Amino acid sequence: MRIFVAALGLLLCGCMANEPQPLGPATIPLRNPTAPVASQLDASLARLAGTWVVVQGAGLNAGSNLRFDGQSVSVNGAQLALQDKGRGRIVMGNEEIWVHWIDADNRTAALGEPNGGRVWIMDRTGQPGERLKAAREILDWYGYDLRRLAENG
Repeated sequence: MRIFVAALGLLLCGCMANEPQPLGPATIPLRNPTAPVASQLDASLARLAGTWVVVQGAGLNAGSNLRFDGQSVSVNGAQLALQDKGRGRIVMGNEEIWVHWIDADNRTAALGEPNGGRVWIMDRTGQPGERLKAAREILDWYGYDLRRLAENG
């Protein structure tokens, strides 16, 4: 009988341990780590210089304003140090960000953390037109979950 009671107690404890627990924010990366990923080799701080509007983003809200200027970037008015690591890779604050794609006329760009922490598409005017499709195709190829990109609007 004692063995039965002990076994029942263990069984009940095991069931209680499996009750759902409240969770914090999801920490699922935005990018499939098995997908290929690259940065655009000719992307540079000179090509990013000026003002941009995020049109779709995850980890950086759509509608955010960025201004790249020399050794810093302003994100919605907050200044972050900026470093060009070359080959389309920059450090914003303490995060490495890759320029996955920028169009030939420097009007629309797709950037993200290669580990999947954040990703966004930005445009000089906030109206990328057909370039939005090209940026999304690149991000999709690199394994980003496009369903998680929020749009401006």
